[in-house]
Amino acid sequence: MSFFKNIFSKDKKETLDKGLEKSKTSFFNKMSKAVAGKSKVDDDVLDNLEEVLIASDVGVNTTLKIIERIENRVSRDKYLGTAELNTILREEIAGLLSEINTGNETDFIIPENKKPYVLMVVGVNGVGKTTTIGKLASQFKKKGLKVVLGAADTFRAAAIDQLQVWADRVEVPIVRQKMGSDPASVAYDTVQSGVNQGADVIIIDTAGRLHNKVNLMNELTKIKRVMQKVIPDAPHDVLLVLDGSTGQNAFEQAKQFTKATEVTSMAVTKLDGTAKGGVVIGISDQFKIPVRYIGVGEGIDDLQVFNKYEFVDSFFK
Repeated sequence: MSFFKNIFSKDKKETLDKGLEKSKTSFFNKMSKAVAGKSKVDDDVLDNLEEVLIASDVGVNTTLKIIERIENRVSRDKYLGTAELNTILREEIAGLLSEINTGNETDFIIPENKKPYVLMVVGVNGVGKTTTIGKLASQFKKKGLKVVLGAADTFRAAAIDQLQVWADRVEVPIVRQKMGSDPASVAYDTVQSGVNQGADVIIIDTAGRLHNKVNLMNELTKIKRVMQKVIPDAPHDVLLVLDGSTGQNAFEQAKQFTKATEVTSMAVTKLDGTAKGGVVIGISDQFKIPVRYIGVGEGIDDLQVFNKYEFVDSFFK
């Protein structure tokens, strides 16, 4: 089908395949049991498939959409064998995601008319937020872009130090203050510094607390407001980082953060260490917010741009 055109390079595709191996193996083990003894896709197979998709963290609402698409396909084609189910799944999930105008990117890019491009990163502690920032900085630098980091997660000394480690590793400048400093002050200084240095990309880390949405909302609103004193339309992107290994909990975090602040894109991390990769499909479908990046390994180059067709192809092939 025209959805699958080998968009990624061979190396990039192999990294994606390897990163989704656990999710894929778990899914197909469940799937083989679901169709055991069946030669035709019938109601029993579809019921079992529904359970498999939900158990694979695709999410109930997205699963029901996928099942409906397959039911329509079965009624249209009259006879579909279980041997074809894998191909049908790939095509129908790709078809569903094709209706969402996101997940089409193939490389790390920023809008040409935004310089510096200000990216504010949000997410609870432990999801891989700082690591994602470091890997993003590395990818943008490889593109020849000048990157400046801002350590506005001043709630934890470890967060500031961890971002410093990444800044040193990638060899990009960082703006930081001591623990307990006003996060908005750090953000302001970072944006001002980025402008002065002629930066192409400014990435601001923020505190990962969600226990009090009102405080979080107020803090993020203040950070945005002070950045806008320097760059009126900053931030250009608010990236929510989610831990893919938490499955349905990632959905809940996405709900909570989108209530607390305006989120414009997402990154789903730690997919290589989990069998819950289906969560990316559900999040792409359920939230009208693009999944922009996925983490499929621990290496510095294992943060990938999310392309929905390459993802579905790797997951279900």
